[in-house]
Amino acid sequence: MQAVIMAGGFGTRLRPITCSLPKPMAPVANKPVLHHIINLLKKHGFSELTMMLYYQTEIITDYFEDGKNFGISIKYIRPESDLGTAGSVRFASQNIKDTFLVISGDVLTDFDLKKAVDFHKIKKALATMVLTRVSNPLQFGVVITAKDGKIERFLEKPSWGEVFSDTINTGIYILEPEVFDYVPKDISFDFSKDLFPMLLKENKTLYGYIADGYWKDIGNHDEYRFVHYDILDGKVKIDISGKKIKVAQKEIVVGKNVSLGKNIKVEGQVILGDNVSIADNTFLSRSVIGDNVKIGQGSEVLGSVLWTGVTVGQESRIKENVIGTSTRIGDRAVVQVGTIVSDECVVGDDAVVRTNLRIWPHKVIGAGAILSSSLVWGEKWNKALFNAHGISGLGNIEITPEFAAKIGSAYGAYIGEGSYIIVSRDEHPAALMIERGIISGLLSAGIEVGDLRGLPIPVARYEIGNEGEAGGIYIRQSPTDGRSIDIKFFNNKGADISISQEKAIEQLFFREDFKRANMNSIGKITVPARALDYYKTGYLDAINEEVIKKSKYKIVIDYAHSSSSIIFPSILGDLDVNVISLNAFISSSKITKSYEEFTSSLRQLSDVVVTLTANAGFLIDSGSEKVFLVDEKGTIVRDAAAMIAVSYLVMKINRGKNIAIAVPVNATSIVDDLAKQFGVKVKRTATSSRNIMTYEKDSEVVLICDSMGGFIFPEFQNAFDAMYAIGKIMEMMSQENLSLSSISKEIPYFEVLHKTVPCSWDKKGKTMRRALEEVKDKKHELIDGVKVYVNNGWVLFVPDSDEALFHIWAEAKDKTTTLGLLEVYSEKIKEWQI
Repeated sequence: MQAVIMAGGFGTRLRPITCSLPKPMAPVANKPVLHHIINLLKKHGFSELTMMLYYQTEIITDYFEDGKNFGISIKYIRPESDLGTAGSVRFASQNIKDTFLVISGDVLTDFDLKKAVDFHKIKKALATMVLTRVSNPLQFGVVITAKDGKIERFLEKPSWGEVFSDTINTGIYILEPEVFDYVPKDISFDFSKDLFPMLLKENKTLYGYIADGYWKDIGNHDEYRFVHYDILDGKVKIDISGKKIKVAQKEIVVGKNVSLGKNIKVEGQVILGDNVSIADNTFLSRSVIGDNVKIGQGSEVLGSVLWTGVTVGQESRIKENVIGTSTRIGDRAVVQVGTIVSDECVVGDDAVVRTNLRIWPHKVIGAGAILSSSLVWGEKWNKALFNAHGISGLGNIEITPEFAAKIGSAYGAYIGEGSYIIVSRDEHPAALMIERGIISGLLSAGIEVGDLRGLPIPVARYEIGNEGEAGGIYIRQSPTDGRSIDIKFFNNKGADISISQEKAIEQLFFREDFKRANMNSIGKITVPARALDYYKTGYLDAINEEVIKKSKYKIVIDYAHSSSSIIFPSILGDLDVNVISLNAFISSSKITKSYEEFTSSLRQLSDVVVTLTANAGFLIDSGSEKVFLVDEKGTIVRDAAAMIAVSYLVMKINRGKNIAIAVPVNATSIVDDLAKQFGVKVKRTATSSRNIMTYEKDSEVVLICDSMGGFIFPEFQNAFDAMYAIGKIMEMMSQENLSLSSISKEIPYFEVLHKTVPCSWDKKGKTMRRALEEVKDKKHELIDGVKVYVNNGWVLFVPDSDEALFHIWAEAKDKTTTLGLLEVYSEKIKEWQI
């Protein structure tokens, strides 16, 4: 049988240990991971191999040659450009005569590949994806199959709300040569992004085979180390060279010519390569030690992987590290948990290398030195840099100036030298400090920076695109946690950047090898002078000024000490609105509000509206993105009701027109009932701000809501904007001669209830798969999480993207039924985790 091995990976996420070799040649249990793949293929009858190369090809070809020493035949092909996964295999089509298998050269697996091929042939498939189940499917392509194995749906690199299963694409495919008819020649074309969606759309025989056994992508430093623990624990069946001997009553595997001293202590499994020398009184635990390694007397090597030729001095301590080829660790040196030391480095005597550092090749750490990063990254940064709000962390503890400069450098490297970026912030001193750090990093990457300083978020977003900006960054104190800083990233249209963009920036951040500009290309700072003018002019052009002016509105606005107070009064003045302003001055100490302070502000706003007989009251949040309503009678309009009220106004004004509004999938079904009444469409969005904003691209959509005080009117800009929302609400009320209280009377009572259920990260994918199995025969939607329609109502469950829990929303005809649905499905989520 024939197989194609994809062995062109750069190994960027594994740097610095892959600086001098391609990722498929990274040693696993003292052999390149590609060696294990070839052994597996040979075991299951694959004797004709084509290897796709791209990076440092000679290292691979010198090791495997023509394959005769491995009992197989290997041909090598190197495309001149990046053709994508499917395009690269198409490039090798001249070597393919019959059913063939495609496999990555940088994963470790012991799947029975012959069983997978048999499944493929029984199903008479054009293409079969080999699948497996994992505890955290977020970084992989999620796949849903029917009972017969036919693929129904898959999604590449999903968000947590899109993780509909823990069944993932392993990147192993069994294909018929006819598949080349669907792959264009000599252009970039991927299996998961291009080919398989096409086959699914055309209803071709695309199947998924769920394989038993072990599979792991060694894509990052932690996974690389963990795969060795799995080998030591016997979780994967691979060929390990050496013989078993007993040392200190423990059985370990040793290679040839191993020298072992006296009083060696061993815990857990250990693998030693050839020509290893272990001195007296050493302590070894759960480690893999390569060929020609020397470990000095009294040293400890715990949970670590040491590559060929490493030397460890006397009384040194290495814990949970990866140490690259020919690196020398001095006497009494300490390398702390999670650190990667690359090839040919020197760690001097008595030196201490701190936690989670990355040391690039040929570095020298002097004797007695204490090497620590200006940022000591905790697990927070190792798990994920971005969350639902951008990047968030404790101010001056996790989000420091040093961290900010590095973020600026990574973002600048992603955007590209010579680009122009807008940077702005709120008025908190910590935001100013972090802004300057980010600007320094951007300048170092050759980025031109427009410093807008302290402005409302909607104004900063609106500025982007006016003068060729490639994107933007906004820094603020968290509105909900006064200890934390949020860093938000915008694309070239002012919307939040996509998940794929976040992952690209995150990858650059952790690789730490982002490109710096030379001295003559360092970026410059300008201060855009017209941002406020652009915003005000655009606002007044988009709004119906005459309608608002005729109504002679009197409103109360609580500016909440936000920077909207520097521009919005001028706009309202031009609209002839009589405004009573509360907290209309900027205060850096009052940006964050507790829930109690927020509700107190709403009550105060209500009192003022009633006392002064105003037409309405509006509370603007500190970022000027969200707005909260009080009607003319002083009734506080809850967030979901405000969403329905504004939607009602839009529907009434656009009755019978070919327009749509977009609301989140967890919003009440009352909005659908109203839409039918007015003959407009309702489109459902995911619950996250980023996904909500994507609906501005839909030309039918004239309003986008988030049911938490956020309103987007694409006629003005594709972002939440409290100031424009206030103007638009006044305009529509004036057009229809309605007040907020009269609108509320037109809206039926509704109640969507919400609760959370704990769920560990490693059970989320499994829980989503079980949820989908549960609802498969019921009416359901997979917009964000799983929404099922039951008992004349609905239940939605969505895994949280930042915490170990599930959100559940439910709505039914009465509160008792709704509570019952919440309880039933809360218990189901607990059961699905078992």
